[in-house]
Amino acid sequence: MAIRVQLDRVLVERRMSLTELADRVGVTVANLSILKTGKARAVRFSTLDALCRELQCQPGDLLGHEPGPAEAFEDDDAA
Repeated sequence: MAIRVQLDRVLVERRMSLTELADRVGVTVANLSILKTGKARAVRFSTLDALCRELQCQPGDLLGHEPGPAEAFEDDDAA
């Protein structure tokens, strides 16, 4: 996927642990870890809003786009 999560960088800049962020946002450490490692397939706007509020940042500080080969959609109806 061409979307990259830059949560590690922002946490280091804010000198905040993943556990502290999880407590502040009300999301489990496991779910934040999935997001941080780039394994998440989606993120709710309410979660993104809470992350930005607690980290005092913009969504673009957490998410980036790296152009790469186009990926096919996993849609059985397409063709």
